Amino acid sequence: MAMSVPRVGFSSMLKEGARHFHGLEEAVYRNINACKDLAKITRSSYGPNGMNKMVINHLDKLFVTNDAATIIKELEVQHPVAKMLVMASDMQQQEVGDGTNFVLLFAGALLENAEELLRMGLSPSEVVEGYEKACETALEILPSMVCGSVSTFSSKEEVKKALATSMASTQYGNEDFLADLVTEACTSVLPENPKNFNVDSVRVIKIIGSGIQSSTVMKGMVFRREVEGDVSHVDRAKVAVYSCPFDASAPETKGTVLIKSANELMQFSKGEEDLIEQDVKALAESGCNVVVTGGKVGEMALHFLNKYNIMTVRLLSKFDLRRVCKAVGATALPKIVPPTADEAGHCDVVSVEEVGGTTVVVFRQKKEDSSIATIIVRGSTDSIMDDIERVLDDGINTFKALTKDGRFVPGAGATEIELAKQLTSFGESCPGLEQYAIKKFADSLEVLPRALAENSGAKASEVISNLRAAHQSGEQEFWI
Repeated sequence: MAMSVPRVGFSSMLKEGARHFHGLEEAVYRNINACKDLAKITRSSYGPNGMNKMVINHLDKLFVTNDAATIIKELEVQHPVAKMLVMASDMQQQEVGDGTNFVLLFAGALLENAEELLRMGLSPSEVVEGYEKACETALEILPSMVCGSVSTFSSKEEVKKALATSMASTQYGNEDFLADLVTEACTSVLPENPKNFNVDSVRVIKIIGSGIQSSTVMKGMVFRREVEGDVSHVDRAKVAVYSCPFDASAPETKGTVLIKSANELMQFSKGEEDLIEQDVKALAESGCNVVVTGGKVGEMALHFLNKYNIMTVRLLSKFDLRRVCKAVGATALPKIVPPTADEAGHCDVVSVEEVGGTTVVVFRQKKEDSSIATIIVRGSTDSIMDDIERVLDDGINTFKALTKDGRFVPGAGATEIELAKQLTSFGESCPGLEQYAIKKFADSLEVLPRALAENSGAKASEVISNLRAAHQSGEQEFWI
């Protein structure tokens, strides 16, 4: 009879089937390889000439894009260490709104070079210490490399020039037109203090049909919905917003009404009608001619709204309701009562329009400064419009970054090569083993211009050599 062998050591503390990896060969190198493989996936999508990837997620939805954030999100990475790299790119997307592929490529290169250092005999703590010192030095060098800045946001040309470079990385050829849209939308909703700019103040709506060049910017809100009643156009609208259904209010407690005759039934129905009409009449007398509600609109209520020529719009999303309140300056009321002067909103035009065969409700503000702007994206397919939406989102987030710090450094590999040159010199001057990690940090920076050159079809080694030679001769802004 076979006897079971008892488990000893650390494995005895774990549940049945658990695996424990340790050491360089078992754990560290395997984790580094997982991150290197993840970085390789998006490497060919880096830069303006990067290739699109076709991703089909678990819901069988197709994505055709070169946006690294979307690719990584839909891949649903399971490896625990590679997940940390995904989390880092997610944080970059949340904080900056762009540069996710940079994070993946640079992190992959750092780990690849760290593997070489570990095989040379350096300890992980020595590699980390060298990398941290190199990062601190790079942050000190960057301010000396500034080549320009946005001094005022009233100059649309300056802003457009800044946004176009960011948007060209995923929509090369359309960057000038799309930068125009984002510049117009962002500057129209810019508060007095630019640092208070909110990315949620610029909305994007996609309407299929026509082409990208037919996309436009409108001050106000646009919804792909139809109105509930008969009124479809209101000028100089006074808007009442309700977060509750627009219908006869139900009692808080259940009750039973005993009706003995047809006359009593008529009286009961008439009483309900009178209550609804009183509410609508009071609304009309307060001057409101547009009602926006977050719930259903009862048939009887709709009848009286049409009778008093009040336009009715129903929004299913509470977030859209909040945005309408922000756009028209209204306060959402939880009960059907006439709004006060402070609670009512005002809009120049509320109308039903048709864009490319799609019916939309438009809240248009004609004044110079609006609190919300909407970019209407046109395109022949949903996939194209999704890609354009992602690019516009990058542009809006870049504008947000500009309001915090308007300085620029040279692009297209110039900054990375210059940093690599100066960090290499710094590493040679450092005593101890950390100098090797500093030099490897500098080498890792070169992976970015190398990827740009490879994706553009150029000879990467030749391009990197020319860049190094130019920067050694003092040309800090020499780029690919």
